[in-house]
Amino acid sequence: MATDPNLPAADPNLSAADLARLRLAVSRLHRQMVQASSRLDLTFAQLSALARIEAHAPIRLVDLAGRERVAAPSMIRTLAPLHADGLIAKEPDPQDRRSALITLTAHGRETIDRIREERAQLLAERVRALGPDRREALLAALPVLELLAEEPVDPAGPEPGRS
Repeated sequence: MATDPNLPAADPNLSAADLARLRLAVSRLHRQMVQASSRLDLTFAQLSALARIEAHAPIRLVDLAGRERVAAPSMIRTLAPLHADGLIAKEPDPQDRRSALITLTAHGRETIDRIREERAQLLAERVRALGPDRREALLAALPVLELLAEEPVDPAGPEPGRS
């Protein structure tokens, strides 16, 4: 596998080639899970927005955009098809009538649950195919993978207007 020798290794024990292998493995596994639920015709941005809405609802558009690290107009474009398909609902914000609070609808919740189930089923099948030693190694690696997957904390704090 060709790697860029100019890329720095994160650690003396991890070479650029090791990092490339990790990136490729994570990318391929993610692609396989996306394909397990691809017939739903939702983009990555839309799925991410649905998950954030589920976690933080009711949420204002500007706050959702901040959490997704996109501009409000981009979030408007992301949410339009979700609203049109009945996956999200918008209600006037009682504290600011110019804003709307966004929530998942029952259909949106069912959709997220179905996507998670399809992806979990794929992952379960793949893990079942591993031998006991590899399943144990995977289990031991979970805390490290979770740590890598955490969003970095901005030492400067959130940008004004974002929460």
